[in-house]
Amino acid sequence: MSTALTVNSYFNDQVKSIALENAEGTSTVGVMAVGEYEFGTSQREYMTVVSGALTVKLPAQTDWKSFAKGDTFIVEANQSFQVKVEETTAYLCRYE
Repeated sequence: MSTALTVNSYFNDQVKSIALENAEGTSTVGVMAVGEYEFGTSQREYMTVVSGALTVKLPAQTDWKSFAKGDTFIVEANQSFQVKVEETTAYLCRYE
């Protein structure tokens, strides 16, 4: 189990996350600035809003759905999803 924390930065520093490994597995905790983003997955991701809100267009969906503090959505491996952020938002992403 790694003790080093890895900081990742995406979209010209508009999204930053810190990767961690613990007994629950691999996760990232991050913050997204106001904007629109598209992410790709390599593993199943469980994304939980910690503070703020995300509006998300999940793979194979045509409608956008809003997720508030405490809400979780799942994106399967090898998919992409779009996110709109209207206020700076913190999230927890757990990987399987």
